[in-house]
This record gives sequence, structure tokens and C-alpha cells, in this order.
Amino acid sequence: MAELKTGRGAIDLPTEVSSEIIQKTQESSSVMQLSRSITLPGRGITIPVIAGDPEPAWVNETEKKKVADPQLSTKKMTAYKMAVIVPFSMEFRRDNSALYNALVNRLPLKLAELFDATVFGKVEKPGENFDQLSSAAAYDISKNTYDGLVAADTAIAIAGYASNGYVISPQGKGILLGAKDTTGRPLFINSVAEGAVPMILGTTTMQTKGAYVAKGASTPEIVGAVGDWTQAVVGNVSGIQVSVSDQATLDTSAGTINLWQQNMFAVRAEIELGFRCNTEAFARLANGTAA
Repeated sequence: MAELKTGRGAIDLPTEVSSEIIQKTQESSSVMQLSRSITLPGRGITIPVIAGDPEPAWVNETEKKKVADPQLSTKKMTAYKMAVIVPFSMEFRRDNSALYNALVNRLPLKLAELFDATVFGKVEKPGENFDQLSSAAAYDISKNTYDGLVAADTAIAIAGYASNGYVISPQGKGILLGAKDTTGRPLFINSVAEGAVPMILGTTTMQTKGAYVAKGASTPEIVGAVGDWTQAVVGNVSGIQVSVSDQATLDTSAGTINLWQQNMFAVRAEIELGFRCNTEAFARLANGTAA
């Protein structure tokens, strides 16, 4: 059982609450859901990267068997710390169950959004051993959405991989909902009443705000990505670490919060994560071009 440490003692954070925060973070992160997951040692780990699959061959009974020669390389996966501080009113302090519920409801989504945004390149990566999809090729889906999606999927196949998951932003969802066939029927939803995009080209589709990257001086507006997610790995060190303070001063975008003066306390949550992928197995989906 973890502890919420404060200047006035400690509040026990039940193990199931910490586990639920981790679970909901994973459920809220499209990247975490689609990628392979491993337990990451605090010192990091070196993982093998297979650039090509071994190729079998038919042989007669006495002939020499083909020796596979897959191209192997390695990458160092490092754990990087992600942290957030959330202020609460003292009413939550008097009711632990209310605090636990607030933590479970508020923390996972924000942690997941930051992780996804970092993977997509919207947020600067925490270190050199954290991969981003910003180097993957981009395909315009703004004018001819279907052809753009097929081009992205085909590029992944030509590179030797098989796409098994789309991640789209709310902006990308808007583009897909607007795509119609020659009779005016929507291409990517089962019915107008659903208003969702469950699959693209027969492939699982997920949505996250982190998949949106604004247009840059030399880069297009990115609204999603598709890829072979067996080529992506998420590492988690030891779950979430939580501590509490009621004697701190917080700097926020709206100004300064003095916890003691304003009868509040703050919860700091930390988690150590890593991410590695083979960017050749991915393609980004763009709304327009860089020009």
C-alpha cells in the first residue's frame, strides 16, 4: 500500500486505487493500448529491433535448409519521469474515498494525453532514448480521404509491415466523418446516429487529443497516424507514486496558489515511462501539406 505523505502525517493510498489509476491511464492512452507493454527497470533496458522477418523456404529431404538472416539492431529504452500536481479543497482531505475517486477520475486522462502527445511529437520528447512518430512519413487525407488512407497503408505494407491500428485526433475524426461516396453516404461510419469511426479500412481505430499536431513552418497539420503497433513498445517502471502537501505554493497559468492560505492541499503524481518504436512501420495522417 502506497502512502500519501503530508506535513501532518500520512494518508494510505490503497493498492487497488494506484492500480486503477494505472489501468485507466493505459485505457485512456491510445498509444499504450495499441503498443506492446513491458516492465522497465529503473536503469533502462536494451531491446532488440528486428528490421526484417526470417524467410522460410521449401526444401527436398536431403537438401540444405535455408538459414534465416534477419536484420537485428538494438535500442536503449530509458525510463523518463512524468509528473503532475493537482490541487484540491480540504473537503477531500476529510473524506478519503472522495479523494481516491477524484484521483482516479482526474489523473489518468491527463497523464495519457501527455504521453500520447509526446509520442506524436506535439510535446518535446524527454530524452534521446524516447522515440516519436514525427519522423514518420505524412500523407494528406484532406482532399481525397480514402486515397490518402490507402496510400499510407500501402507505404507501410511496402516497408514490410502490416498496419493494425489507427489513432486519430478529434480533428481527424471530423475529416473522416465528412468523407462521402458518390451517392453522398458517409464512408467511415456505420450510421449517422453513431457519429463515431469504429474502423478504418477494416482496422481498429482509436481517438486521442494527443494525436493532433498543429501545422508548423515546414510541417503539415497532423491529425492522426496508422501503423504496425507490434513495432512499438511502452515500458513502465513501477506504477504511480503519489504524495500530498498542504504547505506549498503552486505556480499555475492563472497565478500563484498558496495552499495553506487558501485552505487547500495538492496531490503530486509521478510515473516513469519509456517508449520505443520502429518509425518505418508508421505513417502520419495530415490535413493538407507542409506548403
